[in-house]
Amino acid sequence: MKVIKVKNYEEMSEEALKVVLEVVKGNEGSVLGLATGSTPLGLYAKMAQDHKENGTSYAECRAVNLDEYVGLDASSDQSYVYFMRENLFKHIDIKLENTHIPNGKAPDKNAECARYNALLGELRQDIQVLGIGSNGHIAFNEPGTAFDSVTHIVDLAESTIKDNSRLFNSIDEVPRQAFTMGLSNIMNAKKILILANGEGKANAIRELVLGEIREEVPASILRNHPDCILICDESAGKYI
Repeated sequence: MKVIKVKNYEEMSEEALKVVLEVVKGNEGSVLGLATGSTPLGLYAKMAQDHKENGTSYAECRAVNLDEYVGLDASSDQSYVYFMRENLFKHIDIKLENTHIPNGKAPDKNAECARYNALLGELRQDIQVLGIGSNGHIAFNEPGTAFDSVTHIVDLAESTIKDNSRLFNSIDEVPRQAFTMGLSNIMNAKKILILANGEGKANAIRELVLGEIREEVPASILRNHPDCILICDESAGKYI
């Protein structure tokens, strides 16, 4: 794992952009594995700015997202499909039909997991962007998730519900389940870029970089990946 420590969120986002652009410019048809949450917002803003100012094209790219809340779809401004459209997709030239996110309102959850897992088998990520939860989760793979897991439904941990409640009007509105890529789907990516900022992530980053590789810290599996880059700010990286 390559570790890049920077001063702040702005520098983290700038370094992340360099990594993403190297992939996209090296392969116009890249499959981009994307994440939601506050961590990658700076990266997405810089991708949009670069597209506008420098003309970097995503017209031939495909995108696969990590996860989606059960019960939400594009009609909800708290859904991840809405998040991606508002924060990235409508600001670059990617075709919406080439963007893929689990269907949070799928009538058959197991069938949706199977569908998305099959899709990931066809669209191997050239790069997978990740954040990390305060408890070491990646995507919605909570502590204890099997390392060989594939796309599945998860019951969200209370710590994750609390972390995500800042994005809702109240904690009661936060869904309790989500569709998520499994850890083996994530590890299948050719390159992984994990981003972390803020002191609240410091313990998770310490476990990721220095702790044992174990299922109680899902992110620790990333140390087994042949091409993984961690970019963290000083606060998140204070213990490494």
